[in-house]
Amino acid sequence: QVQLQESGPGCVKRQQARSRNCTDSGGSIATYFDDLRWCCEPPGKGVEWMGAIAYSVSTYYSPSFKSPTSISRDTSKNHFTLPLSSVTPEETAVYYCARVDRHDEYDYWGQGTQVTVSS
Repeated sequence: QVQLQESGPGCVKRQQARSRNCTDSGGSIATYFDDLRWCCEPPGKGVEWMGAIAYSVSTYYSPSFKSPTSISRDTSKNHFTLPLSSVTPEETAVYYCARVDRHDEYDYWGQGTQVTVSS
């Protein structure tokens, strides 16, 4: 059973670089043919997808995603990582990791974790 869980610091200062990890405690990401995505939900807005890593380890991003570092995965640690660099208060949001099946539909979500960027 897939069980995704996000982790990382909840409070971040402006301009800091802080990545977030998503671990599957119920399975192995190395065995998935599905894409693994990161999404965020800013205050008062809907959920927006940010980027994803495919089984082939290729990545793709929303045009609004700005980071010099790519989404990555580490199968030895069974997690994939969202790089956040030079963050601003506008990036305060709940961050979710999720899995997308071959029909491009979300089939598993993490519970989401709040990230607050202070100035």
